[in-house]
Amino acid sequence: MSIDGTATVICPLCEATCGLTLDHDDQGKLRLRGNDDDVFSRGFICPKGVALADLHDDPDRLRTPLVRRDGRLVECTWDEAFEAVERGLGRVIEEHGRHAVAVYLGNAGAHSLSLMLYLRSFLAALGSRNLYTASSVDQMPKQVSGALMFGSGAHLPVPDLDRTDHLVILGANPYASNGSLMTAPDMPGRLRDIRRRGGKVVVVDPRRTQTAKHADEHVFIRPGTDAFLLAAMAHTLFDENLVDLGRLQPHVSGVEEVRALVEHLTPEAVATHCGVDAQTIRRMTREFAAAPTGAIYGRIGTCTQEFGTLASWLVDVVNVLSGHFDSPGGAMFTLPATGGPTTRGASGRGKGAQFGRWTTRVRNLPESFGELPVAALAEEIDVPGDGQIRALVTVGGNPCVSTPNVARLTGALESLDFMVSLDLYLHETVRLADVVLPAPSPLEQPHYDVLLNNLAVRNNARWADPAIPLPATQLPEWETLLRLAAAVAPGDGTGRVDKDVIEQLTITRAVELTVHDEGSRIFGRDREEILAALGDTPGPERLIDLALRSGPYGDGFGTNPGGLTLQQLRDQPNGVDLGPLQPRIPETLRTRSGTIELAPQPLLDDAKRLRQRLAETRGATGMVLIGRRDLRSNNSWMHNIEMLVRGKPRCTLYVNPQDAERLQLQDGGQARVSSRVGTLVAPVEVTDEIMPGVVSLPHGWGHGQPGTRQSVAAEYAGVNSNLLTDETLIDPLSGNAVLNGIPVQVELVETALV
Repeated sequence: MSIDGTATVICPLCEATCGLTLDHDDQGKLRLRGNDDDVFSRGFICPKGVALADLHDDPDRLRTPLVRRDGRLVECTWDEAFEAVERGLGRVIEEHGRHAVAVYLGNAGAHSLSLMLYLRSFLAALGSRNLYTASSVDQMPKQVSGALMFGSGAHLPVPDLDRTDHLVILGANPYASNGSLMTAPDMPGRLRDIRRRGGKVVVVDPRRTQTAKHADEHVFIRPGTDAFLLAAMAHTLFDENLVDLGRLQPHVSGVEEVRALVEHLTPEAVATHCGVDAQTIRRMTREFAAAPTGAIYGRIGTCTQEFGTLASWLVDVVNVLSGHFDSPGGAMFTLPATGGPTTRGASGRGKGAQFGRWTTRVRNLPESFGELPVAALAEEIDVPGDGQIRALVTVGGNPCVSTPNVARLTGALESLDFMVSLDLYLHETVRLADVVLPAPSPLEQPHYDVLLNNLAVRNNARWADPAIPLPATQLPEWETLLRLAAAVAPGDGTGRVDKDVIEQLTITRAVELTVHDEGSRIFGRDREEILAALGDTPGPERLIDLALRSGPYGDGFGTNPGGLTLQQLRDQPNGVDLGPLQPRIPETLRTRSGTIELAPQPLLDDAKRLRQRLAETRGATGMVLIGRRDLRSNNSWMHNIEMLVRGKPRCTLYVNPQDAERLQLQDGGQARVSSRVGTLVAPVEVTDEIMPGVVSLPHGWGHGQPGTRQSVAAEYAGVNSNLLTDETLIDPLSGNAVLNGIPVQVELVETALV
């Protein structure tokens, strides 16, 4: 903290990355408020940001390592914990090989600087192909479609919100999520501004969300059918001569292939299937094409469905065909200060995407970006045979709440030979570990949004030093990862690998890659010169300084005086505004052809499923389940904070009044919900916010399991919607789990009279 007792903080609890100010109230308690001078968030704060102080002070938060002895987790020293890790993982590796150890990374990794920078060192030391992450229950379809169209999984265009005239939102509720795969503080304010300047906001969703209530138009759609709607919009653009590639014409290939694909996917053909009438589809398309600027934004509802990659692809197909791509007010690419896959290598051309380099053992599901689908994790553990997973390391994740068919996965984890968890809490997954390593409070760590600044709706760079000193009893997260790496790294025959050696290898390797990168400001420079300039203090600061100085706005270690450095960001704690998004086609493309590949063959092949589905005879009135978000939740992270969970119960089953009458359900009563894999009982909330034939449960609940240490979460336990999701249902191109549009049966639970 500064001399006056204040500190600037960047909130790490969601993708908005709001700038905050930390000080103390009259009683000396921590207080967080919006930083009015932050260059990006301008004082905006949501309830989660305020709750950072409660998270820091939470007595249930882990502060000491734990090791399992005689069946119980007991406190131990850090050295004892790592000795247990080395013995446990070492035994599995020696007996079954390195691929017998799997890793699960939760979405906390996207919000932690140390995890972003040092996880790769641990993964490299472990050398296992069994990597599973929250990406395949979230955004993997968008990454796959981006890689096939533009060249890498980081090529994720975002709406230029501050300049658009027409925004169409599919499967997203940014009033609650604060944006997702779209880093944009104060989404409510930004959406209001679109309407104030005469623009239009349209929400397409099976639920009339808070965002929909504040939009100009809300269109109900049958869950899982977004790809049909988007294909019909593309058809309309061709059919009514509304295609306009503008300046992108020489940089786009595959237009005629898309035309042929959507020829029979007319609005009239898809209307009954998706629940949107043909006239509405055509009008929406005409209005979007006619808007001076516009963008379609599809998010988690479009990803976590059986046509997730196709829907993600078609969002960008319609943006490109309508002339609303890579231009102000349209869908655009951020230019991040630390660089990344969209800036590396030769400008305008690359190696393109490559998938399926290895597969899972049981179902032969292919990898994407080095990850395997988490929907396959349980079977890779509980199905015997060569290559069976025997040990697991979880980092910042709770797969026993967040992944499909959690009952099966929980049983599989209980059968493991050994398990290690790095986390803030002893939650539903961590309770099963043999060794638990506590993560520091977010306020005790430095912060820079390496990943999320790749998705910012305005270019910026902001750094925050730790707001509160790290206790002497707590390891920094980056050092914990290095010690984990040292525990599993192959030895040289002379003894253990030293963590300091791994840290030096990490920075040396980073410099080596950067000086050999054509897109870097230090391409061709001497490695030792750059290493000397970075100094010898270990930790994430050196890696961020390297990325900033060699990045698009950097000082180039002297070749671009006045350019960005870490010290410059420290001198400007409110951040540096780097300006609005700018057109980046063709320089950002990394496809083999050097064009926007509008019709990649894997997507054309997968699109056959759309035609097949239209030809099928569907059950007329089958109920389907979707999830939902709340502003005060972030998956299962924040349910142990009293100020966020108190009040009206939120873990309820939304049921439309028509369905409630038919099923004899009453508001406040109980309903039994069943799927192929499980059953649960949930309190009913009758509301016309949900369309007929659809029910909704929020994601991330189901707390209070034996062995957890989250007293508040246990009091507000709720039910786990992933008892119903089916691990056999995936989007075939990306391997992403299907979490929306799950077929379910809903029935009344009779309440006994007292």
